[in-house]
Amino acid sequence: MLSCQYLLAFFVLPLAAVVAPSPSVSPVSACRSSFYPKLCRAVLSPLRFPSNQYEYGRYSVKQALKRARRTAALFDRYISGAAGGGRARRGVSGGALEDCRALASLNADYLEAVQAELGPREAALGVAAVGRVRALMSAVVTNQQTCYDGLEASRTFPELRGALADETRLYGVSLGLVATALDQSENRGHGKSTEPDERTGSTGGQRSPPADFPAIGRNLLEESGEVVPVNQSQSVKVAKDGSGNFTTVGDAVTFAPNNTAIEDGYFAIYIEEGVYSENVVVPKNKKNLILIGVGINRTIITSNRSVVDGWTTFASATFVVHGERFIAIDITFENTAGPEKHQAVAVRNSADLSSFYRCSFLGYQDTLYVHSLRQFYRDCDVYGTVDFIFGNAASVFQNCNIYARKPLPGQVNAVTAQGRTMPDQTTGISIHNCTVRAAPDLEAADRNFTKTFLGRPWKEYSRTVYMQSFIDGVIEPVGWLEWSGSFALTTLYYGEYDNHGPGANTSGRVQWPGYSLMNAMDALNFTVYNFTTADAWLSSTSIPYSGGLL
Repeated sequence: MLSCQYLLAFFVLPLAAVVAPSPSVSPVSACRSSFYPKLCRAVLSPLRFPSNQYEYGRYSVKQALKRARRTAALFDRYISGAAGGGRARRGVSGGALEDCRALASLNADYLEAVQAELGPREAALGVAAVGRVRALMSAVVTNQQTCYDGLEASRTFPELRGALADETRLYGVSLGLVATALDQSENRGHGKSTEPDERTGSTGGQRSPPADFPAIGRNLLEESGEVVPVNQSQSVKVAKDGSGNFTTVGDAVTFAPNNTAIEDGYFAIYIEEGVYSENVVVPKNKKNLILIGVGINRTIITSNRSVVDGWTTFASATFVVHGERFIAIDITFENTAGPEKHQAVAVRNSADLSSFYRCSFLGYQDTLYVHSLRQFYRDCDVYGTVDFIFGNAASVFQNCNIYARKPLPGQVNAVTAQGRTMPDQTTGISIHNCTVRAAPDLEAADRNFTKTFLGRPWKEYSRTVYMQSFIDGVIEPVGWLEWSGSFALTTLYYGEYDNHGPGANTSGRVQWPGYSLMNAMDALNFTVYNFTTADAWLSSTSIPYSGGLL
């Protein structure tokens, strides 16, 4: 039998191919399918008619960018005390404001990048450009929601929360207009279907890798001993004993050049064996950076920030990464706050086209925050209890070991808590050819007394799938857990396909409208090739991956 990865063929036009102009439509027609149609019409009202969907999308991005810049300036005033008085520095609320300032700045950057990709006039963007625009627009909405959630948790600044809710809707309008414009442009330029899949929520159609698409990336490891081309003349070493260039990972990251071009090779930071007790941030201007340790549980980056100790969930992370095309290999990332400190993140990842290979993530509640943009995890170990893989990236886990640990008495474990808030967001968690089982501490404590679930819906359009994975009997027969009553049960998308193991039996699964027993065509939407456009990304590395279904 032919593999599913050979079912379809896919052809790409050159970048920015000329297309016939979009037909003129009225703002009423353009906003008919908007998440917020009334606001959508108001946003577009200054434009002269006739105009087309592409122009509406471009105009909405311009308006969103203006709003993001104003919001960033507003948070500056609050943090300085000019607008919010002394309240800005009190407890968790101060942390939430600083989170919001950073997120607003990111949104301005992302919207500028989208504006540049869309250009001054309509063109059929290449697949890589379309994927980037969709990912960035999805991340803008995610960033805004993260800010709002943080302020809401702080129970302060109600005047800001109201303004932020309005801004969230504006970003949602822009996301929808841009998504529709790209769909129509792709349809004319590439011949792709623009009809969303009713079962998966995908608007990009299904693609299988062509017959000559490699099952793994280019074998640079065998050719040169490198996972990616590295600029050895600039690489540095971190060692606790002082034998390297630096003794802390953070200092090495600070030293790394800004905005390294891919053609110049990755800047490599080699980290020797040791426990590095520090909080590390890889900022957005540290692009094409690779961190290489000596192995799981040998190179360890660790800290213990938590919500109970006054940090926001967003700011509690031991390791934070924003820089595009980031790679980490053979490193353990850890948050040692413990289950009694509740939310305590080991890694927060907001880096587009990022990869973690042969890494370990250790924590309890909220271990791995797959916050936004496109991410890949291969041959990794993830340990946790409550919602321990959570966020709103387009993230694929492949050949990973996912371990449920012993939680606090009375708690239940949820492997995932995916945070998609709008159907146009190209986000979700895809767990492919992984192993889901109890960690040794849960096994020793008699796992029958702790309920463990595949996931629960953090946000209304939560989307998570398990495909071709081993699921141990630690998972409850119903599989999935409600967040709060009937919230999101009709709008979420939870799917399972071709899994095996004692916990993979689907006969007793939930009967929610949003739950699906997927077929192969459904599952193709969540493969590396479709979900993260890996043909323009992972294939330039020697990190192994399967592009389609196994």
